[in-house]
Amino acid sequence: MQFRGDLPTPALLLDLDAFESNIATMAAHLRVRGKGFRPHGKTHKCPEVARALVAAGAIGCCAARLAEAEVFADHGIPGLLITTAVIGRDKIARAVTLAKRAPDTIFCVDDEANARDLNAAAQAAGVTVLVAIDLYFGRTGILPGAPALALARVIATLKNLTLMGLQSYDGDAAHTTPFDARKLRTDGSMAQAIETKAMLERDGIACPMITGGSTGTYRFDSENPGITELQPGSFVFMDLDYGRIGGADGPEYRDFKNALTVVTTVVSRPPGFAIVDGGYKAFSTDRPFTPRPVDLPGVTYGWAGDEHGRLNLADSPRELKVGDRLEFIPPHCDPTVNLYDSIYALRGDRVEAVWPIAARGKSQ
Repeated sequence: MQFRGDLPTPALLLDLDAFESNIATMAAHLRVRGKGFRPHGKTHKCPEVARALVAAGAIGCCAARLAEAEVFADHGIPGLLITTAVIGRDKIARAVTLAKRAPDTIFCVDDEANARDLNAAAQAAGVTVLVAIDLYFGRTGILPGAPALALARVIATLKNLTLMGLQSYDGDAAHTTPFDARKLRTDGSMAQAIETKAMLERDGIACPMITGGSTGTYRFDSENPGITELQPGSFVFMDLDYGRIGGADGPEYRDFKNALTVVTTVVSRPPGFAIVDGGYKAFSTDRPFTPRPVDLPGVTYGWAGDEHGRLNLADSPRELKVGDRLEFIPPHCDPTVNLYDSIYALRGDRVEAVWPIAARGKSQ
């Protein structure tokens, strides 16, 4: 049996009580409102996390890339939705192979030539591939409205593709601040998706699904009668970035608990500072703020290279010495998770399980 203090550092830790609370909160919220729940696997890249979500009522799992989806399929996770278009001969061949063994997998498309290539490969393999039209809200996708309708008309002629609906993810809405502005942003984007669905249906094209939403917008999207399912991801772990977006009751977003931390060890103690063994290789570096130490108010973290972090102890509430172990909330959970091979799942201080991050590095 292992305990928190036994683990080599740096290591990725998961507080199971907080993690299970986060899942229960989101699942119950969506269930009461009659929304499908297809959380995004790009956050955790971990089949055990996906299984916990399916056990809580998720209809499947989103994947950012084909390679992620292949890993989830290998572990028996159903209802996959690949949110990035599959482009190129090799990836299309892999997509068709995946559709054969996991026929409920949905692939996003936003380009006519790509849709035709996917259909040709599916026809040659004798399979039908499920697709969703990816709508543009600032990242990938085709413009809502007439352009999306034109693509839907093409898909309707392709006998080995079946249109399932619209992928309607507005990534910028998730972190729009303050709270009321976030509602306006996502309501405006989703209104375009809903009108696009209506245009398709007036044209005689079935469009049963509108999927989208995020940890930051789930409150609003779940109240929208036109949205059929939501795909939040970060809520399972949370991070500093989401904590800063603000909630209905103030500047801190408190709908979900911080369940994910990185544990480090103090390896050196120069005057006024403590050096820990967690640097650029232990935390995501894509945000303009640094990891926050847990239960150490007044202490700030600064980058000190690939392997190290520097803590300013000028206002530390307690003395630190070499060998002390400190935990940090990461700035951004998704890319931090991708730095590790496994997650140590803890119940209190006891390691209950070690979960492989099986889709780590699967960016193809």
